[in-house]
Amino acid sequence: MSEEFHRIKRLPPYVFEVVNKLKARARAEGKDIIDFGMGNPDMPTPPHIVQKLIETVQDPKSHRYSSSRGIPGLRKAQAAYYERRFGVTLNPETEVIATLGSKEGLANLAQAITSPGDVILCPNPSYPIHAFGFIISGAVIRSVPFESEESFFDMLERGVRHSVPKPVAMLVSFPSNPTAQVVSLDFYREVVAFAARHDIYIISDLAYSEIYFDGNPPPSILQVPGAKERAVEFNSLSKTYAMPGWRMGFCVGNERLVNALGRVKSYLDYGAFTPIQVAATAALNGPQECVDEIRGIYQGRRDVLIDSMSRAGWDIPSPPATMFAWSPIPEKFRHIGSLAFSTLLLEHADVAVAPGIGFGEYGDGHVRIGLVENEQRVRQAARSVKKFMTNADQILGEYEDQMRGAGTVVPHPRNSRGSI
Repeated sequence: MSEEFHRIKRLPPYVFEVVNKLKARARAEGKDIIDFGMGNPDMPTPPHIVQKLIETVQDPKSHRYSSSRGIPGLRKAQAAYYERRFGVTLNPETEVIATLGSKEGLANLAQAITSPGDVILCPNPSYPIHAFGFIISGAVIRSVPFESEESFFDMLERGVRHSVPKPVAMLVSFPSNPTAQVVSLDFYREVVAFAARHDIYIISDLAYSEIYFDGNPPPSILQVPGAKERAVEFNSLSKTYAMPGWRMGFCVGNERLVNALGRVKSYLDYGAFTPIQVAATAALNGPQECVDEIRGIYQGRRDVLIDSMSRAGWDIPSPPATMFAWSPIPEKFRHIGSLAFSTLLLEHADVAVAPGIGFGEYGDGHVRIGLVENEQRVRQAARSVKKFMTNADQILGEYEDQMRGAGTVVPHPRNSRGSI
């Protein structure tokens, strides 16, 4: 009875847990850690949404079991959002379902549509639940690196040719967590055409639909004619309205997939607490100036991050969307990989980032930096990074001596793969 459980065996050790333990230890020692590691919005939820929660929770009737699919008003509000934002018409009765955040929805949809051994096409790097929700369900993931749109479609075709059995579904997520890449509606047209050619379902994660910069709103795949014949899209209020702990998301689109998710959820939950659903309805239907304010805060942090880190000697590409920057590891440290670099940055600069390897093997040349600290703290982090970069040779030398002492082979800079 000592052998690991079957589904647990399919999950590798959680890469982020290494950095999380180091953060906890450093804080226990009294260190002030500037934490860019977790994508946890730090802004308060807008007051009118909180007030609606307070108002509703005072009604004893709202404390009873709720609706697993979401209360009717909430599903209508999400359909109305798609109509005004994307020009997409949805039937709130059959094409919209509320979820306990998009993460829960993705995992439960995987349970609903996956048979053991099914092949799923998944971009790499990507948000972990995109792959592991299906792995937990018994599927096999074929990773598809995204270096350019053209190469992505070449790799998708290759994935179909070399998969037995044929893939049943594919995931897309733009703006992307972790890479912050964005795509055009033309890209989605090609995705829908590809999926139609090979009779594959499409699962789109649009969690960052409203966190974009420089005036370019991301499109929805459901804007493509015929997309609803095979695609669903997940959306979340977590980032748009600074409501991460409220756990309120949606799955919309293809009726068959939405119904399959609803069947599974009906056995697992009674939906979010009714006052949360009512407050979420108020968020979608109410004034939207708060969304612009939240977006503006992220953009301000982005601009300070890019400028101050550049002055510190770390050139970070400016993300066009999301609450993250996806940064190549500085050249001098690239050969040791993202986990080792993240560890050294935490130990020597008191700055925490997320190692790219945690988002897939093709992410190992990068780290993800969350825009979750205010501008003053970002500048403070940059000053620490500048000292870290100045002392890079000494820090690397000590690290490599430590690895050799432990009998670990240290990659040579000339043999490293570098960034993607």
